Amino acid sequence: MKNQTITVDNVYIKSTFSSVGTKESEGPLSEFFDAKYSDDLLGQDSWEKAESTLIKNTVSGALTAAKMTSNDVDLLFAGDLLNQCTASSLGLKAFDIPFFGLYGACSTFVESMMLASLAISGGFANTAIAATSSHFCSSQKQYRFPLEYGEVRTPTSQWTVTGSGCAVLTREKTKLKINKITVGKIVDLGITDANNMGAAMAPSAADTIYAHLGGAKKDHDDYDCIITGDLATVGTELLIELMAQKNIDIRRKHLDCGSLIFDRSRQNVDAGGSGCGCIASVFSGFFAKKLLNKEITKVLLIGTGALMSPSSVLLGEPIAGISHAIEIEAVN
Repeated sequence: MKNQTITVDNVYIKSTFSSVGTKESEGPLSEFFDAKYSDDLLGQDSWEKAESTLIKNTVSGALTAAKMTSNDVDLLFAGDLLNQCTASSLGLKAFDIPFFGLYGACSTFVESMMLASLAISGGFANTAIAATSSHFCSSQKQYRFPLEYGEVRTPTSQWTVTGSGCAVLTREKTKLKINKITVGKIVDLGITDANNMGAAMAPSAADTIYAHLGGAKKDHDDYDCIITGDLATVGTELLIELMAQKNIDIRRKHLDCGSLIFDRSRQNVDAGGSGCGCIASVFSGFFAKKLLNKEITKVLLIGTGALMSPSSVLLGEPIAGISHAIEIEAVN
């Protein structure tokens, strides 16, 4: 098996910032988010413009928290779910930072952190930003049906998070250190149901976790939490089952951002949350604060993505999964 794990040196998280919309603000993690919007249009006249504003405000908040300006940043890695990453490119163009637009579906936040880490560790940047966003209404419009259609949702479907998260990474020593990254492989088990992304992503999550534990020579008990992006309830159970087949029981360690961000019993989100903004906002708002407070000290953060497009779904193509992992530790 190829070693997919890379050790990075001198990479630290200087600040994070999280922003969420109305439904997310009413969920169980509300108190941990840095910015909460009561208007999901954010004062704009389209959902797409709203998402661009969302990620722009989030990056601005992270820079303010880091006591930096855009002139202090060497590289910007960002992406979203819209065609050609338009939310990111239109929202972030004003920062005038050298820009990499990324698409890894819902794994994009961890992908952006990994690439920023490689750039810093390799000496190609001193400071880099990783950011992503998603918006329920813009995603529904692109991937499914506009809200006016009144789509009937299935129990396995997930609610795209209206949210954004940003991390400012730097060579400067801080309290949060990135140690290792594991690059995921595309895993395709032939899932074609676009309303069951948990089933499409879980196999790649299991593959990446198993590869990381082997490549990093770690045991799952070395981590306080093994955090996945947005498998939600269906994907979570599949992941636990797939890991058990490899004689690894992660049930006590595993937490899923798509399962945490909403209260399924009262918020009508079916299987749970998803979207680029899901893991981005939950890590930047919830887990980063837990690490800084030393409530947890080492986590494995796995971004999980379903690699599909509106065209591929219409053509009946299977939905492959991709998952990337990053090890983050609270240090003195």
